[in-house]
Amino acid sequence: MKLFKNKKALSPVVASIILIAVTVAVSIAVAAWMGALTFTFMATEQIKITDLVFVSGTTEYIRAYIKNTGTSTVTITKAWINGEEYSLSSSFDVDANSQYILNMTYDWDSGSTYEVKLQSSSGNAFYRTETAPS
Repeated sequence: MKLFKNKKALSPVVASIILIAVTVAVSIAVAAWMGALTFTFMATEQIKITDLVFVSGTTEYIRAYIKNTGTSTVTITKAWINGEEYSLSSSFDVDANSQYILNMTYDWDSGSTYEVKLQSSSGNAFYRTETAPS
């Protein structure tokens, strides 16, 4: 009966193999989770209103140059000029790494400051403020 006196549940080699297997499994799970987060965060909405041009003539309007510097298409659903909602004829898309020109009919005054605000379908807002030429 000497055989049962030094009985151990697991040998050190088997215990080490199990610990390594658990560590690898957990690291694979964490890597998959982080990969999913990375793809979510990489699809960013980033619009820049690069310029506002005040055009006069028979009809006055403000021309907004819009550039999408993000990695996903952005749908613009609302616009404001100096806090007043501007009625867009319809929403429009600005593809990733592309530019869009928006002409907004508006009676502007020389020397006055105007803020143009755009809102995307996901609720993000983008601003630009400029002073009309004198």
